[in-house]
Amino acid sequence: MAEEKKEKKAPAKKKPAAKKDAPKAAEKKSAPKKEAAKKAPAKKAAAKKDAPKAAEKKAPAKKKTAPKKVAGKTVRVTQIGSPIGRKAYQRATLIGLGLNKMHRTRELEDTPSVRGMINKVSHLVKVEDDAA
Repeated sequence: MAEEKKEKKAPAKKKPAAKKDAPKAAEKKSAPKKEAAKKAPAKKAAAKKDAPKAAEKKAPAKKKTAPKKVAGKTVRVTQIGSPIGRKAYQRATLIGLGLNKMHRTRELEDTPSVRGMINKVSHLVKVEDDAA
């Protein structure tokens, strides 16, 4: 029986040996990173081929400037309806027009795109033409 107890204690002594194996486990974990690093240049090479196309598609970065004074014809748009319970595109259109609360008014340039947005939410806004 005494010999059996000693055998049971033997695994306790092996625990420090398991700690020595831990660095090997770390090496195993780092090995996939090296493989991923080897794969990365292939992706970069593919990206370089596509780079001219990507450069054409990118728009120049916009700089923040002071609000522009509207020149030409303008339209005064006032929100008279709530977007609560409406479709998401209608809420987004109101935000696009610069309206987010009831009875707020914005003076916008009279362009076909603005007119199209107004038509989408015509039941939520009141439009006044301004002769500027």
